[in-house]
Amino acid sequence: MPTVFASIPSPPIRAIEIGPLRVTFYGICIAIGVALAWTLLRRRYEAGGGDTSVVERIVFWMVLIGFLGARAAYVSTHLDRFQGEWWKVIAIWEGGLAFYGGLTAGAITALVLIRRWGADLRLFLDAAAPAIPLAQVVGRWGNWFNQELFGTPTDLPWGLEIDPAHRPPQYAGFETFHPTFLYESLGNLIVVGLILWAERRFPAIRGKLLALYLVGYGMLRFGMELLRTDTTFRFLGLSRNAWVSLGVILVGIVVAARLQPIDRQPLGGLGPGRSAPTAT
Repeated sequence: MPTVFASIPSPPIRAIEIGPLRVTFYGICIAIGVALAWTLLRRRYEAGGGDTSVVERIVFWMVLIGFLGARAAYVSTHLDRFQGEWWKVIAIWEGGLAFYGGLTAGAITALVLIRRWGADLRLFLDAAAPAIPLAQVVGRWGNWFNQELFGTPTDLPWGLEIDPAHRPPQYAGFETFHPTFLYESLGNLIVVGLILWAERRFPAIRGKLLALYLVGYGMLRFGMELLRTDTTFRFLGLSRNAWVSLGVILVGIVVAARLQPIDRQPLGGLGPGRSAPTAT
């Protein structure tokens, strides 16, 4: 067993009790992430001259159905965990959300409602591009509280301490693991910064920002999948989500090649609100 000289401790508690109500830190992280993303998307869409009342309705349904999609995708690949306790299928607050399932369900919902309610598709996609990874920056910290989705054992100074009850059987003798939740959170923060920087620096990429997110996150997630230990399926040595990540990268490349740039000013980030640009 490796000697631990320095490490990141896991939180001693996962939730707080308020009377009969149990509030999990996982749920709090997810809620904060969604709120930040919602605010950023709304501000950017408004800065582009879009109708915020329409985009708020779209985002509401996108988030709601996205959560259902994320839960359904997780449950469908972890059916053994719910045998004898099928009611826990709805216990989202305990963890168990498949991000790619939520992204797919949310994206389909957004595309349908944008078409139905006459929103600006290209503006919405550009507004959403940095908002999605912003939600992930905060949401991934929920995995820290749950002691889940960590990587392989490591004796690096930033190794994450995992309680014996949460360690995979094959790594029961190890105490610290790669904190993939932290790697992905920081990586998504870089993706947010890269998108906002590229939007200002390269006018030709405006209108294609979602492609930058898809390629950036796909690469990040592929790297994380090489470290994670919670996979339930492998093909040619790669996990299910690693293969999906490669597909996401490919989709991003296709989107970048097919979409034309938009002649507009940068939409901005979470700073002070901006006026909609005047048409010229």
